[in-house]
Amino acid sequence: MAHRILVVDDAAFMRMMIKDILTKNGYEVVGEAADGQQAVEKYKELHPDLVTMDITMPEMDGITALKEIRKMNPNSKVIMCSAMGQQAMVIDAIQAGAKDFIVKPFQADRVLEAISKTLG
Repeated sequence: MAHRILVVDDAAFMRMMIKDILTKNGYEVVGEAADGQQAVEKYKELHPDLVTMDITMPEMDGITALKEIRKMNPNSKVIMCSAMGQQAMVIDAIQAGAKDFIVKPFQADRVLEAISKTLG
């Protein structure tokens, strides 16, 4: 059975890029969210195997959403994505429970490597 993934990014074209990489490589994208609040709701509803989460988003940022998801499921697998290679954000994300970190613009092989490593 294909791993089920929730894609979270406020930019529709970024969600489309990630979705494209994932579906071409046998993953099932079960949902999308455009902000952290939606991400938390979709996670509750869909119970995906993994979440790709943008950091900088309106309503609720990715790190806050990550913390909310981890409260619901301490075993959740979340990979953070951000254009900013800001060290502090990476550290915040990892401390909050992120399994990996992908920098935009995405390279398909890096996305796939992070996902397969996280899903084991």
